[in-house]
Amino acid sequence: MSNAEKNFRCGTVAIVGRPNVGKSTLLNHILGLKLSITSRKAQTTRHRLLGIHTTEDTQYLFVDTPGFQQKHINALNKSLNKTVTQVLTEVDVVLFVIEPMHLGDADRKVLALLPRDKPALLVVNKLDLMGDKGNVLPLIQDFDLEFPFAEIVPVSARKNLNIEELLKAIRSYLPEQPAIYAEDELTDRNERFLAAELLREKAFRFLGDEVPYSIAVEIEKFEVEGKLRRIHAAFIVDKDSQKPMLIGKGGEKLKQISTEARQDMEKLFGGKVWLEVWVKVKGGWADDERALKSLGY
Repeated sequence: MSNAEKNFRCGTVAIVGRPNVGKSTLLNHILGLKLSITSRKAQTTRHRLLGIHTTEDTQYLFVDTPGFQQKHINALNKSLNKTVTQVLTEVDVVLFVIEPMHLGDADRKVLALLPRDKPALLVVNKLDLMGDKGNVLPLIQDFDLEFPFAEIVPVSARKNLNIEELLKAIRSYLPEQPAIYAEDELTDRNERFLAAELLREKAFRFLGDEVPYSIAVEIEKFEVEGKLRRIHAAFIVDKDSQKPMLIGKGGEKLKQISTEARQDMEKLFGGKVWLEVWVKVKGGWADDERALKSLGY
């Protein structure tokens, strides 16, 4: 074994926190591409997603988790919470992400889930939004008293501030072992899954507050012909009344969602995408265990 191999580190890193603190944005900035979907609405992420970042001496296996759900506890949200707690038992390092402006009970509920036998780093995100940086210190100290954090790293995922410092801090807690994935791999998820997620992201971005939470995406056909991908997808909604909201006047809303999703897919997949999307009603899907399983939850 060469010295380079001997000093190589590789391990799994959970990114956890309450909904909408910027966990997915942080992962995307570390990877340098859009892998995990984001929107201004809370609880956009529903799946455990592995993002692989490989450097000369380290392979970071980031697990982006759903925000821990404390409202609307249906079968879907129970499944999301189970994902968060399960991930925490399986990783080498935990990143607990908070916002400096809003620290409250929701953060503390996630804090209570953190394992005490693994190194946990407190990541204070969105520092670019803080007027006086000094105001954040008492808040950080409060959290530090509540949990024995290995380190505290302030960052701005959106502005790419302190990301290298965060990676250095994480590296020191990863086990010395060879890489698990090839250096050009970026995720363990297939293109079919990523296509569904990009469609769901656009629904979150272009629809009102309630409708996106009642939507799932089913990829009915995914064919690859050389560099062209032909994708047939269906949005699943909970009620008949939601269908026209998603389609929009003269089909404009659905067209806008499909066009933006297709453009993101072409960037991510590196080739042309032919995308056909429609809307189906499946009442009560978010509380139906069988429906959840078929949709990948």
